[in-house]
Amino acid sequence: MAYKFSLCFLALLFTSAHLVSCQLDPNYYAKTCPQLHSIVAAGLTTALKTDPRIAASLLRLHYTDCFVNGCEASILLDDTEGFKGEKNSVQNQNSLRGFEVIDSIKAEVEKACPSTVSCADILTLAAKESVVMSGGTSWEVPLGRRDGKTASEKAADEQLPPPTESLTTIYRRFAAKGLNATDLVVLSAAHSIGFAKCSSFSYRLHDYHNTGRPDPFMNPNLLKQLQAACPDASSDGKLYPLDPGSPYSFDLFYYNNLLSNGGVLESDLAIMTNHLSASWVVDYAKNQEKFFNDFAASMIRLGNLGVITSPDGEIRKKCGSVN
Repeated sequence: MAYKFSLCFLALLFTSAHLVSCQLDPNYYAKTCPQLHSIVAAGLTTALKTDPRIAASLLRLHYTDCFVNGCEASILLDDTEGFKGEKNSVQNQNSLRGFEVIDSIKAEVEKACPSTVSCADILTLAAKESVVMSGGTSWEVPLGRRDGKTASEKAADEQLPPPTESLTTIYRRFAAKGLNATDLVVLSAAHSIGFAKCSSFSYRLHDYHNTGRPDPFMNPNLLKQLQAACPDASSDGKLYPLDPGSPYSFDLFYYNNLLSNGGVLESDLAIMTNHLSASWVVDYAKNQEKFFNDFAASMIRLGNLGVITSPDGEIRKKCGSVN
């Protein structure tokens, strides 16, 4: 079921006005590039045939882009003599993926509608299609973003929350972006699909915070599975599903895992340390309609962080470099 929202209506209900530009419109390209949605969907369909992990990767790519100085496709920029880009940050280096899929979609869009659609809009649409093609909900994506002209490794290092942070610290980072506690809980469910490297949670398995013991709050069965999959430092690069029961399906198992202390990342399990956020997990775990509804609304809010609209920014011809 698709949930449709008015961008300006959401602005009044959920966010500060500065976060939302009512210049964005789901029908922004209706006349200038009517094939856009079908091109993005076709590109993702092709990519999923050879790489079932790509949906999660593109969803993360969109989140990472928006969380660092706004949704202006800065995450896609390669290094130049003038700046070192976000791809090189501690959390992104050798971790983010899916750039070639966005490049391929952009190339097809350029053939159909030259110099018309921004990389920022393509990435936002690809994130939505990633959720839909993984069995999740759909929503109307407000469009009309322009691409930024620079990127910053330092900004990514400073603004992206690492998986080891406390719930309070993560919430402060979200609040600084104009996102609320509900956004934090519902957007965390992006981990319903995807994988993490052993290095991102191995400290929980053997020597949790220098105690010489594993994380006492982790589900014992999950702990055994993770210890077997990630026995020592030699397995740091190995991947493990964030939602072991259904790593390619956007569903409620992520929340059900949390109810049994089954979060692979400590930042996921941290959601259960607060009574209010834990109560939302309980609600989402048994109510798919509410979860899908709230996730769609949060994705719209995320997608409107720091957007650039005409006449500012540009429409990049290639997503990895400014014109």
